[in-house]
Amino acid sequence: MGKKVIVIGSGFAGLSAASFMAKAGWDVTVLEKQAGPGGRARQLQADGFTFDMGPSWYWMPDVFERYFNQFGKSVKDYYSLQRLDPSYRIYWQNDFTDLPANLDAFKQMLEGWEPGAAGKLDHFLREAAYKYRTGMQKLVFKPGQSLIEFLDADVMKGLFRLDLLSSIRKHVHKHFKHPRIRQILEFPILFLGALPENTPALYSLMNYADIVGGTWYPQGGMYSIVAAMHQLATELGVQFCFGENVQQIIVEANAAKKVVTDRQVRDADVVIGAADYQFIESRLLTASHRSYSENYWDQRLLAPSSLLYYVGLNKRLDHIRHHMLFFDAPFEQHAQQIYTTKEWPTHPLFYVCAPSVTDATVAPPGCENLFFLIPVAAGLTGDDEALRNRYFNEVVGRFEQHIGQSVANSIIFRQSFANSNFVHEYNSYKGNAYGLANTLGQTAILKPSCRSKKVGNLFYTGQLTVPGPGVPPSLISGEVVAGEVLKRF
Repeated sequence: MGKKVIVIGSGFAGLSAASFMAKAGWDVTVLEKQAGPGGRARQLQADGFTFDMGPSWYWMPDVFERYFNQFGKSVKDYYSLQRLDPSYRIYWQNDFTDLPANLDAFKQMLEGWEPGAAGKLDHFLREAAYKYRTGMQKLVFKPGQSLIEFLDADVMKGLFRLDLLSSIRKHVHKHFKHPRIRQILEFPILFLGALPENTPALYSLMNYADIVGGTWYPQGGMYSIVAAMHQLATELGVQFCFGENVQQIIVEANAAKKVVTDRQVRDADVVIGAADYQFIESRLLTASHRSYSENYWDQRLLAPSSLLYYVGLNKRLDHIRHHMLFFDAPFEQHAQQIYTTKEWPTHPLFYVCAPSVTDATVAPPGCENLFFLIPVAAGLTGDDEALRNRYFNEVVGRFEQHIGQSVANSIIFRQSFANSNFVHEYNSYKGNAYGLANTLGQTAILKPSCRSKKVGNLFYTGQLTVPGPGVPPSLISGEVVAGEVLKRF
């Protein structure tokens, strides 16, 4: 057999890293404490309903296609995709807007709010397209080990156009005045986990992904991607050990030699940590082998956690959309409570996903599948049943008010998931849901390194290292770390 690599964790980044290592001829074992693959993207099946427990947005289809292409496969070999039209709905205080998938229709909508906005959007999207191409072809594949990596002729030539030193808020406000346009263009930044004023304008590439790339749905739900990646990894010879909890990494002569689980001790030539980075450092390694101190982690700006509800109704709802954003409360107040004061929100914005609008397989006949998400600060405590009930009653009440239909009296299944669950289920640092916020001070070489500074054959992948939070970046993260391992071993 070839050299042995142990991958800890089977989320998107772990599945990706495992497959690239197997493709290179390594003997790959994935250790996962849960009963199946997926990590935060697990699936919940109950009472005839099928819920995606984590990510629910499918953006950047080119990244997924590129991933499977590298193994001689295509997305369509595993699951079917449907572009959503409208892409999503935004509920304002007194009305709502459906965002059309067609670019010309989108421009007409903006023009109706702000004369001249269509032309400005053309310019805005040209810049965003450049950032997307440069970002996705150049920047995200850098392992962040040295500034020298960024001495790329195309990157250097276009450094000014990448807008690294300006904020996305300034960039959006420079182009548009209407508050709804500004909010629509700042919305994708919520996925990056920082305030718009603290996020580099480089990330207008997310607007390109949203408006031009489109919002898609994989039939069967986001777990279809997990199932596809797991199937591919298995075909490549990766061995999966589910329900096996890692307890310690034994280091000898500055090399990770063994991984101790609750079942056995396993030998390794290389270890890739695809579970929570901070957990691996603080719980699986002795203090002398940690690259970062507790103080370092405490000072990182984390992306939000989430208060989640998986809800099944015994009836269908009329005229709802697959994705619905509720911007009917003050954005600034909620954002400050996530990032600045770090407290439970007073009057939160929230999101509802209704995949049963698109996919009949995720709910019993005549029933509706709903997923509610409230972004909240990482590190919060006290998410007991009373608090979860209070927020649930609030968002369901607002949901009912906006759609003009009763919901609460038709609930036949409900389960919640909050900060304490993220900590318990995923060993998530401070219960974060999305990793580190993508601020300029936490970009590229300023992120926790994908290679241990103390243990020569220990590497990291996932949302706490390069390139950052989100499903497409996690696929890329696995590829990047596998590349780093193969360079050195």
